Amino acid sequence: MSDRRHPPLKSITTTPDHPQAAAQPVDGPAVGEPKGVAGGVPIAVRPDARPVTGPYPVAWLTIRTPYQMTPSATSTCVCGWDRSAVGKPRVLALIADHAAHRDTCPLRTPQEGRAAA
Repeated sequence: MSDRRHPPLKSITTTPDHPQAAAQPVDGPAVGEPKGVAGGVPIAVRPDARPVTGPYPVAWLTIRTPYQMTPSATSTCVCGWDRSAVGKPRVLALIADHAAHRDTCPLRTPQEGRAAA
């Protein structure tokens, strides 16, 4: 009569006693330039897969006000505008500068053709 409480034991695999190298692909050389690239010519970059079809953010205002600590803020824009401030008076001034930058940012108000409009 067999004991049904314990399943039969599985075979135990052996452990190799020396290191083994991983299998390497044999499709082509692992080093060198990709095929079809001339010397010194950079590889072309693909266009963005998600083209911008509508409005998108170009400027960010981040304000940090930890509880019972000094506030700080950063104002960043894609055009290169990058400002920061620490302390309540300077943070309030940066908020005003960020709002004023909206009217002068070359990305939001292109300078070409403004006179024609």
